[in-house]
Amino acid sequence: MLRLAASAFVVLTAEPSFVLIDTAVVGHLGPLPLGALGIGGTLLSLVAMIGGFLDYGTTGRAARWFGAGRRDRAIEEGTTASVLALALGAVAAGLGELFAGPLLRLLAGGHGPIASAAETWFRIAVLGLPGILLVLAGNGWMRGVQDTRSPVRIVLIANALSAAASPILVYPVGLGLAGSAIANVGAQVVGGLLFLRAIRAERSRWRPRWAVLRAQLAVGRELLLREAGFQAAFLTAAAVAARMGTAQIAAHQIGLELWEFSALLLDSFAIAAQSLVGAALGGGDAGTARRTAWQVARYGLGAGIAFSAVLAAGWWLIPAAFSSSAAVQHQAHLYWPYFVGMQPAAGVVFALDGVLIGAGDVGFLRTVTLVAAVGFFVPITLAALHFHWGIGGVWAGLAAFIGARLIGMLARTARGRWAVTGVTAQPA
Repeated sequence: MLRLAASAFVVLTAEPSFVLIDTAVVGHLGPLPLGALGIGGTLLSLVAMIGGFLDYGTTGRAARWFGAGRRDRAIEEGTTASVLALALGAVAAGLGELFAGPLLRLLAGGHGPIASAAETWFRIAVLGLPGILLVLAGNGWMRGVQDTRSPVRIVLIANALSAAASPILVYPVGLGLAGSAIANVGAQVVGGLLFLRAIRAERSRWRPRWAVLRAQLAVGRELLLREAGFQAAFLTAAAVAARMGTAQIAAHQIGLELWEFSALLLDSFAIAAQSLVGAALGGGDAGTARRTAWQVARYGLGAGIAFSAVLAAGWWLIPAAFSSSAAVQHQAHLYWPYFVGMQPAAGVVFALDGVLIGAGDVGFLRTVTLVAAVGFFVPITLAALHFHWGIGGVWAGLAAFIGARLIGMLARTARGRWAVTGVTAQPA
């Protein structure tokens, strides 16, 4: 578990590390470009969610074949996912370009300088979508076959090049916010090509098997609905923060990037759990799968506590590193207690997420996520705008979202109905 988690840790932190560097680079251009990056990045995440299942869904399915001693079938899951990545990425990029203007104006609350700047960034960044989805698919099948080295090497190369390019393009070259988007596309293209090269080396068949394609799309449907719950909640939060003011949306962008960074750090144990649980169930060992579930939950709790301590200690220093604006720093301080307090619970939630995805229990994950998003996060966030609770109210909604998921996932894991053995078996 620690070997897989360490590999996942490096892979997961490479991309958000680049995004954090990019956020800091853009943040010193001023609150308006930072707010535009937040809105544009939120929409890019929304468009990219169409291929989210290519990562986690492929990991669980490939791991079951790997646990059953069928590496060839596990690789076939990867080639099918890669073909889907190219097709879906091209379609999503086209739709993103077509609807960029009206969607960004909706998020920004109408015409204005933030909406215009966000559109400039987004129209460039969305061209990297095929690469984004190829990286997701590549990480998925490699984790499934417990390849811990290749994803690290690929992701570090791609993101190191872009992290170096971003400040150069933004400042000395003088491209400003557009330079950030170009660096973003560069990372995705390089990463996607390297993952394609890796799977070609496996000499697997590239013509998708229709049974595999249908199974991946079935898993994808549930994970897409789950992701829709996430995106509806976070889009609502971004739209509400934008309507509160420029300082609020800029501060929210800092918090959102840090939240995604911490989430992916905590998710490293979940990635290990996906592979180990899937392999154990594919090999017919439900007992090991159950023990792994509670072990990874304890690790997630410990990691969450540690991250909470780091954030608490950085209450003043961290916001100041991302913006020199006193107004933006003040808004960040308003939601910081929620950010710090939810980390231990989030560590457990993300860990059990990995367990249930590895077990193929995606129907339950869809339901619990939608209930938590629609029943808790969105209503509290809208209430924060209506009752003038400020940015702290938005982050109270996020804390409630985590709490609701925690209760549901602990109950599901304890019941054990997810631990169904077999290569293609699914929980009831």
